[in-house]
Amino acid sequence: MDTIVNKVAESGIVTLDLANYLPEDGLVMGFDLKPFLFREMILKEKDFRAEMKEHDWQQYDGKYVAIFCSADAIIPMWAYMLVTSYLEGVAKASYFGSIEEYSKKITADNINTIDTEEYKEKRVVLKGCGDKSVPEVAYVIATEKLKPVVKSLMYGEPCSTVPIYKQPRKKS
Repeated sequence: MDTIVNKVAESGIVTLDLANYLPEDGLVMGFDLKPFLFREMILKEKDFRAEMKEHDWQQYDGKYVAIFCSADAIIPMWAYMLVTSYLEGVAKASYFGSIEEYSKKITADNINTIDTEEYKEKRVVLKGCGDKSVPEVAYVIATEKLKPVVKSLMYGEPCSTVPIYKQPRKKS
């Protein structure tokens, strides 16, 4: 009787799923200044300050908040600063930019926390397919972080990989 051998399991390949480093769904929210502009074009300081004072800031409790303006308007720098000051102590953190940009930044920050010791001298595959879309920045950051320590770095799935880096053989 022939025994079925799982060569992938025996290969010693370690799979790293970068989707695990994405921010949780719903954790990143946006704060758009557009609704607070007069005719979606002009920021009136007195009105803006009054609206900020009355705004429900608790909806951002424990969230990452991306601050931006979706209108083509000139926004004074102090307006972004004022929003940030209201978010401080409520939101987990705030950032100037789109929700997508902030999500990419959080993902990159999370990947930068990886302890590379567990991947030292290992054959590592950065998982290529999954339920969640992983931004390109995640693969760039992970490659920079892992290349100096891994034996080899690949992209894809353990059964079908694209080689990215292989550590040169040491001369005897």
